[in-house]
Amino acid sequence: MFTITLKDVGKSFGDNEVLKDINLSIESGSFTAIVGRSGCGKSTLLRIIAKLEEISKGSLSFSKKQEKEPKIRIMFQDDRLIPWKNILKNIELGAVNQTVAKESLEKVGLIDKQRDWPDQLSGGQKQRVALARALASNPDILLFDEPLGALDALTRIEMQNLIENLWHEQQFTSLLVTHDVTEAVRLADRVIVIDKGTIQLDEKINLPRPRERNDKFTYYEQKILNQILGV
Repeated sequence: MFTITLKDVGKSFGDNEVLKDINLSIESGSFTAIVGRSGCGKSTLLRIIAKLEEISKGSLSFSKKQEKEPKIRIMFQDDRLIPWKNILKNIELGAVNQTVAKESLEKVGLIDKQRDWPDQLSGGQKQRVALARALASNPDILLFDEPLGALDALTRIEMQNLIENLWHEQQFTSLLVTHDVTEAVRLADRVIVIDKGTIQLDEKINLPRPRERNDKFTYYEQKILNQILGV
């Protein structure tokens, strides 16, 4: 399994310094949430870990027990399904074979939709397919860039439960970028608040699972929200 380590990481786009002096170690198999205002740099940080963005300074490394590179997959707010391929064919893009693709589709509860086209599915179903496609490669690290942001409240809760259950089952390392503080506390072992490109709060969430809304849940929620709002 892999531990993600960022040392003195900075990222600039021209004269705009988006991230500065990020020092962070993320344990293998953990679930970490990154929250903050729009434009604070949280999605850029996720893209750096996914190797979709180059670091301007500092270093990113993956310590490991195996002699291999980590398999990293990322889910976005839009499902990014290919409209001219049916659901099974979309998942096969991330799978070693059709059997694995079907198993992945079964895990998200949509095996009966395998011959459907993406435009026949609801928004929540499309995100389930996107999750199945990511899981089909058996990732070591799964990154979530606000994948539930466009869903209705009930579908969002269902997807949160599904992500948590699959994380327990497959033990991949999870990083979730979200604007929703409640979602962060609901899912993560640890919540990191970024503001103006720097880490302002690194809070461990010491709550049993499955999590219920109680006084301690509200305490974490309010502490993180106060940090974001500058209260």
